[in-house]
Order: sequence, then C-alpha cells, then structure tokens
Amino acid sequence: MPNSLSVHYLPQFVAETDLAGATVVVIDLLRASTTICQALASGARDVTAFLEVGDVVRAVEGLDRAELVLAGERHCTRIEGFDLGNSPAEFTPDEVFDRRVFFTTTNGTRALQHARLAAKVVVGAAVNLSAVVDAIAADEAVHLLCAGTNGHVTREDQLAAGAIGSELLTRGPRELNDQARQVLGEWQELLTTARALGRKPSEQFTLELHDTAGAKNLLAIGMEADLARCAAIDALDVVPVYNPTDGRLTPL
Repeated sequence: MPNSLSVHYLPQFVAETDLAGATVVVIDLLRASTTICQALASGARDVTAFLEVGDVVRAVEGLDRAELVLAGERHCTRIEGFDLGNSPAEFTPDEVFDRRVFFTTTNGTRALQHARLAAKVVVGAAVNLSAVVDAIAADEAVHLLCAGTNGHVTREDQLAAGAIGSELLTRGPRELNDQARQVLGEWQELLTTARALGRKPSEQFTLELHDTAGAKNLLAIGMEADLARCAAIDALDVVPVYNPTDGRLTPL
C-alpha cells in the first residue's frame, strides 16, 4: 500500500479513530503552532497544552511557581493573571529558558487533543517546515490537521498545510485526498506569485496572511508583526512532539 497524505480543514471533519495509528501534524499557524515552536527553541523544558483556563489554574496548585510560565489567550488577548499571551515574540529565553510552560489557546490545544489516538503527533508551522518534514518523511500515513478559528476553516492553516505537503512530496510520491490536492495547489499559486514579483516565499506568505480570518483578528488588536513571524519559513529547527498521556510537548 503506498504512502498517503491527507489534509483535514478542521478537527471535526475527521473522526479521532481515523487518525489512530497514523502520524498527525497539528497546524494552528496563527499562532499556537508557531508559539509552541518558539517556546521550545528558546529553551523551555516543555509546553503542556490545556483545554481550559481552569485546567491550568488547577494544575499549578502545589507546584513551584518560579519554574512555571502560564501562557495563553482567549480572543487573541492574554488571559488575565497569566505571564504571557500567545505571541511568539513573547517567548524569549529570558522568559522561558529552563522553565515549564502551561499553555491554553482557543483552537490549537483542542486540535492536539483531537489527535490523541495517533501513533505520532507533532506540531507543524512555517517556522519549522523543513524540520517537520524531516521528522515525518518516512511515515506511511500522514495527516495534516488544521485547527481553524472558532470552528471555521482558515486559509492560513490551509496554506501552511500546503507548504508542508509540498515539501513532503519532494521526498516521494503519496496518495492524496481531495483536501491535500487543494492546499498543494494553493501553495503552488503562492510560490508562482512570489517568483513573478521577485519576492521570497516568506514575504509573499506574509502578504497573503493579511487577508485571512485569523490575521484580521490580530490586525484588530495591533499584532501585525506576528504575521511575519508566523510566515518565516525555516526560522527554527525544532519539532514539538505531543504526548497525549500528560499533554506535554517536548522537542523531538
């Protein structure tokens, strides 16, 4: 049976059991995927994903607060009482090095939990594009799971899936589902436009992000700079791996 590549625009579009035993790349480009990558690249011991704010508060009880960073967002803004929000720019070594990050976001952490039956779950973004592809290239069944925004399909996740899928196909042919073909076509259009206008792919990606639903939410709160950060292809060499037993993400 040939290797396969499937793309899912939202977690609710694929049953958890359909992901069982496979490799799943969770994509929440704006911004959870990018931020998790940045936190680990900046030396955080691990990032633990929580669904709800209350889950984080309960998990902190009895732990040494000096070793923890509470981070996350609701409606794109930092949660009251937390140390950091969900901008990758916040996750510097000064803030997170050798500390654990307890993390909850609106969309990304839910997508991670949806993949809990998979054999391997990694976090994918533009910033770790090549590193992720290196980590999954030998795997037979690969699913790219887009987180979306508040239950709605988002083009930013689709473009990121197209970028990852395009690079993965350079390592060998795969059977594709319809959604995989769609995102691959959209990514190739982006690359064609970039070449025609003399732009780097990351530059074109940043420009196209401006018209996406997730980006409009960030623009509304003055976080435009995060678009370029999240479109910076291969800026980091880290692959976050998700352990569904304890919710921790650690570098591969």
